[in-house]
Amino acid sequence: MALAAINPLSNSPLSNWKTVLGLPLLTAGAVLVHGYHPYAEDAEIYLPGVEKILHPDLFPVGGEFFLSHARLTFFPNLIALSLRATHLSLETGLFLWHLVSIFLLLLACWELGGLFFQDARARWGGVCLVAALLTIPVAGTALYILDQYVNPRNLAAFAGIFMVARTLEKKYARAVLWLAFAACVHPLMWVFPFSFCALFLVMERFGGLLRKSAPTTLCLCGLGIPLAPLPSSAYHEVAKHHSYFYIQSWQWYEWLGIAAPLLLLWWFGRIAHDWQWGNIERVSRAFVAYGLIYVVMALAFDLPARLETLARLQPLRCLHLLYIVMFVMIGGLVAEYVLKNHAWRWLLLFIPLCIGMFLAQRSIFPASAHVELPGATPRNPWAQSFVWIRNNTPVDAVFALDPDYMNLAGEDEIGFRCLAQRSRLADRVKDDGVVSMFPLLAQEWWDQVQAETPWKSFTLENFTQLKTRYGASWVVVEQPGIAGLECPYQNRAVQVCRIP
Repeated sequence: MALAAINPLSNSPLSNWKTVLGLPLLTAGAVLVHGYHPYAEDAEIYLPGVEKILHPDLFPVGGEFFLSHARLTFFPNLIALSLRATHLSLETGLFLWHLVSIFLLLLACWELGGLFFQDARARWGGVCLVAALLTIPVAGTALYILDQYVNPRNLAAFAGIFMVARTLEKKYARAVLWLAFAACVHPLMWVFPFSFCALFLVMERFGGLLRKSAPTTLCLCGLGIPLAPLPSSAYHEVAKHHSYFYIQSWQWYEWLGIAAPLLLLWWFGRIAHDWQWGNIERVSRAFVAYGLIYVVMALAFDLPARLETLARLQPLRCLHLLYIVMFVMIGGLVAEYVLKNHAWRWLLLFIPLCIGMFLAQRSIFPASAHVELPGATPRNPWAQSFVWIRNNTPVDAVFALDPDYMNLAGEDEIGFRCLAQRSRLADRVKDDGVVSMFPLLAQEWWDQVQAETPWKSFTLENFTQLKTRYGASWVVVEQPGIAGLECPYQNRAVQVCRIP
């Protein structure tokens, strides 16, 4: 069966009513399965940049811990501009951006599937599998296919798939436009689709020569890396919290997350020729080479101690693009040869898969609503306290919290800065992630975290020292609180108190 022989009309993204209805329905279904948490996890890094543009008086203290990222991307400007243009609230705008990012990723996968498969059934199989697995971990990279909140990675994800599709179609000008968009919204993730497309084009032209010289190429790809300065002791403390930067620290099952996709794509490349899967054959072979090259780079960054700071470039994030394309292929092949036109087979596969992904997300955010809709009152008591702070404390207030507050049971990794819209001292969860990318902040981060340690033993005197040294005027503490503090707000989990 010549699956690669594509009817040009069939590759139009919205060529029939099933596509027009199907992709929005899949988008809504993906939100219901994977949830929506606008202020969780890395939103603490990315959203304050948006809020600072909309309200310049915010965050007079600690801005360096999010502005370092914000200055390297057009993402906060894009979100802020869209909110000003539409006069939407921040929460509504973020939710709509999240829906758009899911829809565009699925649309990009639909178009890419059209370059792999002639039958629409196979294309739907690939798109449905991606939609069902949006929050599956990508090996040991600490990435999902798509996060449960809008961020630059989500926008770069669909741009990367569109870029691959346009490259396969030899529409290079459009591919460059998608590359430019990805580079504007994320300073790193654009590198991977660009490097894949460049490698793909080189293999197309010099395929025979490259296959003969592949071992030499892989051995040399790690050479020529400039030596980095020896990391400071403060940066080394940060690095210890980011084991996913270092491939030698990965668990066996995370290594399997590298090996299994590469073996699978190698197998696809072997059988694709016999089955006349032209694009699958070419793309699979290119992805095997792409993956191996980045694995060698990861090892080169990991082995010498002098290159510790270069590991923050995270070359194994290359797997993010590889996983998406692999799922499009797998879903298409399963739909074509296993599911076929039997509805019960589709249900038998996707219902358990979606239930499993749903339960996994509920285990990550057990104290929060599964879909945190705009305007809804937060269910999480920590989020409730952060909303009270946003509405009832001065804009220039500086807060101190447990530096590990985002890891506490029931907190659900909700960001204080992005939800409370107030300054806080450095934490050990997200700010150290910023420091891992910007080593010059390491000493300042380390000094603040040490001043907040050991938090569990703090008394009124310790809080007074934080006020004297860093200007902290408020504190969020767990129940039952600390004697001597005036606390105008409290709930079953926390108290919000002034430092006298």
